[in-house]
Amino acid sequence: MVVGDLAHERDLIIIGGGPGGYHAAIRAAQLGQSVTLIEKGEIGGVCLNKGCIPSKVLTHGAAKYESLKEMNELGIEAGSVKFNMDKLQAYKNKTINQLRDGVLSLCKANKVEIIHGSAFFLSEDRIGVENGDQYDIYRFNYAIIATGSSPKPPEGIQIDHERVLNSWSITNLEIVPEKLFVYGHDYIALEIAMAFNAIGSEVVLINEHDDFMLDSSINRELIRILKKKHIQVLKNNFISEAYTKDEQVSIYIKNKTGTEEITGSHLFVSGRQIPNTDQLGINRLGIETAKNGFIVVNHECRTSKNHIFAIGDVTEGPCLAVKAIKQGKTAAEAIAGIRTEADLRFLPIIAHTSPPIAYVGLTEEEAIRQRHSVDTAHFPLSANGYAAILGKKEGMIKVIFDKDHHLLLGMHIIGYGAVELISSGVFSLEMAARDEDLLFPLYPHPSLNEGLLEAVEAIKNQAIHLPPNLMKKIKV
Repeated sequence: MVVGDLAHERDLIIIGGGPGGYHAAIRAAQLGQSVTLIEKGEIGGVCLNKGCIPSKVLTHGAAKYESLKEMNELGIEAGSVKFNMDKLQAYKNKTINQLRDGVLSLCKANKVEIIHGSAFFLSEDRIGVENGDQYDIYRFNYAIIATGSSPKPPEGIQIDHERVLNSWSITNLEIVPEKLFVYGHDYIALEIAMAFNAIGSEVVLINEHDDFMLDSSINRELIRILKKKHIQVLKNNFISEAYTKDEQVSIYIKNKTGTEEITGSHLFVSGRQIPNTDQLGINRLGIETAKNGFIVVNHECRTSKNHIFAIGDVTEGPCLAVKAIKQGKTAAEAIAGIRTEADLRFLPIIAHTSPPIAYVGLTEEEAIRQRHSVDTAHFPLSANGYAAILGKKEGMIKVIFDKDHHLLLGMHIIGYGAVELISSGVFSLEMAARDEDLLFPLYPHPSLNEGLLEAVEAIKNQAIHLPPNLMKKIKV
């Protein structure tokens, strides 16, 4: 090992080049900071290389394949079509490489220094970086921790990345599983279940809970859609053990009635995330962490050490790229002396399922628990003209208001276009919109946006494309 004699002086050091890290680096550079970004793997982090982008290539490919079934009605006739996983993998790798090159180019254009290696704190102002036989020490004025998190399987399940897979390996499959068990209740589990169902796998979705973590109306519609797709859902079931033999995986599921062994070709586990802090040396600095190991930060993303910040999956809260990106920019601005904060109250949650799911704000159940006087309505996309044109009539848009103050509390969408439409909900919640604020503007026609308008109109018994008996308080 070669040890540097002197510490290299740096202004701002960012550990981790995922979406939070590189957004922080570029924003800091825009604000005049001299930035050094340390990444031990590939730039872009888990999101670009193992998580968000690979999984969305899979869901996009599955959605395109599924849509071929609708083409004949539009007069588009084609011969036999098959799904080629090898070509999908090639497309995935090409997309990742292009996006990674784009991030590297942006860092270079903003004069962000990139150092490859594993970083760890030596003291409150020094970081050691190890890359093979090379070892260097850097003294910094500010540091941002953006090291992310890693999936942790439940006890009794060993991930082998061949038959038993997690979120980092499921998108590397080069075959379509014959029978895929999906264990989880979050958006990742739903995306994987629907994507592989679309491309030909028999899918069994195993949920530890009695429902998914969504608004009750969205849950009911989701269960109906899953049943229509012939995806079996096992509620209130736990996997106590899983093992592989030959070309099969066997799992033991436990429920109130006992234990049962079931067999398939593959098992996907959407487990909890653990923060990547073990090798950072933050304990010797006394940086405060929560009981679950995630780093505690304030509204500016400062840790208990004022000059050291933490962002993204390594901090408390949902492990989402949108959180990391916002926190990264916030930390960079705070370091530059700008008054800023990362307010995650109206964090949009999305699932690129078929159809997509998106929501922001309170569920109806949460609003009631918080003692709001609740008013709700929803508009089925089957009543939207443009959805009929597209052949995408599954789903609905639900809005939740405070009845006394007419304030929007939450928006929940399941249906084609949900991911794009949810931004209207985010903006409305951020601006404390009342029902009249959503009723007043003009909405393009024909469009799915009109479904949002009519959902709000249904609160007032004004929706044109709903009969009076289905206007208000409509439930599915």
